[in-house]
Amino acid sequence: MSETLSPIDTAKFVASKRAVEFVEDGMKLGLGTGSTAAWMVRCLAERIREEGLNVVGVPTSTRTAELARSLGIKVISLDEAKWLDLTIDGADEFDAELNLIKGGGGALLQEKIVATASDQMIVITDAAKEVEHLGAFPLPIEVIPFGWQTTKTLVEEALGSMDVLGQSSTLRMNGEVPFVTDEGNHIVDLHLQRIGNARQLALVLNQVPGVVENGLFIDICDKVIIGHGDGRVQTKDIITGEDSERTIEFAETDNIFADL
Repeated sequence: MSETLSPIDTAKFVASKRAVEFVEDGMKLGLGTGSTAAWMVRCLAERIREEGLNVVGVPTSTRTAELARSLGIKVISLDEAKWLDLTIDGADEFDAELNLIKGGGGALLQEKIVATASDQMIVITDAAKEVEHLGAFPLPIEVIPFGWQTTKTLVEEALGSMDVLGQSSTLRMNGEVPFVTDEGNHIVDLHLQRIGNARQLALVLNQVPGVVENGLFIDICDKVIIGHGDGRVQTKDIITGEDSERTIEFAETDNIFADL
């Protein structure tokens, strides 16, 4: 086990190593966005180099696309791929039914499109992301720039009839200017504290004019791989009911993330 990695980095690393074990030759893969997904892209590139895997990736952001290309992973568009075998991505929260909150990295729209265009979605995460009820992490919604303040007001009004504890929202900023997604939109973060009915909320939010998509991923994730700081990985499969655990050992020379 490498002593150069912090416990949280070790958790991300071993979860990523385990996730890419599910990749098979010839697959078309959705490549997620975020700090954990970046580890997965590195682990995938390592398998491609060492085993000669013939796979292609559909990135969910320009950041992921740039990283994948720099590591020698062939990148294509979703339109070129048409359908994917597997998407591997991170999450900001997940519950016992493997429903997710995603979008902390601002790529929720492309992430949801890619994930739903896949036969299977695997989420890689750490134990701190598992919650009894979604909502402690702010729920992102992607909104078009035109009339975003009106959209924000309409969303807050809609939250009044929802089973949530909080109803406030904030425009996500990038320094002194609004954050802009790859699609040229803004992100409004909803501070809900606790979501009682995530399925209902997801449907209601997408009915608000100006809302492009929300960060609730319902019935999309098939498997969650949870990494731990001691090298353990736990696999939870919502389809088979599997809940297994193993330890992934790696030497210090295996640390391919020294530059992160």
